Amino acid sequence: MKTFYLIVSLLASTVSVKAQQIFIEKGKIEFERTINILKRLEDDMDGEDNSFYEALKKQLPPSKSTYFNLYFDHDKTLYEPGREVEAVKKVPEWLAGPAEDNVVYSDLASQSFSSLKNVFETSYNIQDSLRKAEWKITSDTRTIAGFECRKATTIIMDSVFVFAFYTDQIVTRGGPESFSGLPGMILGLAIPRMHTTWFATKLITSDPKISAIAPPKKGKKTNLTTLKTTLYNSMKQWGKYGQRNTWSIMI
Repeated sequence: MKTFYLIVSLLASTVSVKAQQIFIEKGKIEFERTINILKRLEDDMDGEDNSFYEALKKQLPPSKSTYFNLYFDHDKTLYEPGREVEAVKKVPEWLAGPAEDNVVYSDLASQSFSSLKNVFETSYNIQDSLRKAEWKITSDTRTIAGFECRKATTIIMDSVFVFAFYTDQIVTRGGPESFSGLPGMILGLAIPRMHTTWFATKLITSDPKISAIAPPKKGKKTNLTTLKTTLYNSMKQWGKYGQRNTWSIMI
């Protein structure tokens, strides 16, 4: 009889915990984007004089961190630059890459997005369909910004491997940049070939700017297909450097 009451008590506790689980539909997430500068330099200096690499390495920080805010309200999101941080050592623009301050509006209901990206001396307003990534969800988990997240993987642009961590406690199926399509919000993202990660640092559930979620209006209008052709024609002679720049712009 004692065993029976113990089982009933445990079941009641489980139901109570599930009933108390909160599902979040709107708010603001801060993301820290980190670029491993020295790894990028190693890629760019592949086969070059090692003494030059060693001299340049001493002048650079090992990594560069910037912050972005992701505002979300049910099926709409807006990703844009957040708070500024003062770098101890500046990173050359050619090493950090283009499209450093992207603004991305996503409409998850219509599966479309509009993004403002500064590519060298041109600002593009890209309007197209959201990426249809084939995510593979794994059993691995990781806690990010207080949320237990599940790991998923995919491949974009034919050969670029992506790791993501999402939580189903935030029901909006979005994420940083134009990534989406998982059963919840992406709070962690890593693209090893770009030596870049995005991880949420905090969630704010009330913010006055949520009502201002809207697509950017500035920039030269284009779509992904046209932009890809433009990038290929302008950077096809740049080797690995040009390829990485294309990835940075197209994500």
